[in-house]
Amino acid sequence: MKDYAPLLADLTTQLTAKEKKPLYQRFASVIKAGIRSGMLQQDDILPGEREFSQALNISRITVRKALDTLEKEGVVYRSRGYGTQICNPLEYSLKEPKGLSQQAVLKGKTPNTVWINKSVVACSADIATLLRLEPGSEVFLLKRIRYVDEQAVSIEESYVPATLIDSAEDIGISLYDYFRARGIRPIRTQSRVSARMPDAEIQAHIALSANIPILVIKQLALDERDSAIEYSISYCRSDMYVFIAE
Repeated sequence: MKDYAPLLADLTTQLTAKEKKPLYQRFASVIKAGIRSGMLQQDDILPGEREFSQALNISRITVRKALDTLEKEGVVYRSRGYGTQICNPLEYSLKEPKGLSQQAVLKGKTPNTVWINKSVVACSADIATLLRLEPGSEVFLLKRIRYVDEQAVSIEESYVPATLIDSAEDIGISLYDYFRARGIRPIRTQSRVSARMPDAEIQAHIALSANIPILVIKQLALDERDSAIEYSISYCRSDMYVFIAE
């Protein structure tokens, strides 16, 4: 059984400090800090409400409110008879564009990108149809490995109309940050998801057990004028993502 003494010590320190911040918020902050530091790992099962209440000398209502907050943020999963489990997955929206870098930061994680390709190519007929371009039109092919807390979580390739990018070298960790800096606002997406086992190329970039499938997300991003601004194909670790449809 996991030793939660260090976590309880951190909680005691924070909850007894002289702060105006509500106790349940401080409790939730300690749990998230524990995840960032590695003290708490994915799939760990936390002590129950009563155990927390007795160990910390706080009400069960405070504990419940903190755990409810963490559940709403996707940090824990709660089920009756099983307890509260650390999940902290990355959310991939199937309806609206939410950049991986932004959501990683909101969860207290550190995103990074290793670029494999930033080049201008003539798009195929299929890509042209999706982006509403003439076949053979110039598009930027952007291929990168996405990291969260120094762990590779996905390989992504994007096709962007060449007119939307002045210089690919100006794109840093986030393509969507580049878009927003230039007044381009991704508003909604059209997505298709399938699953398959990882091939040798994917395993070469992502340390992944051969028996863990990857999820393939094909997504078209549209702006406020309903113009296509990006078509992407992402190969994501199935054990680190949760998909949001609404």
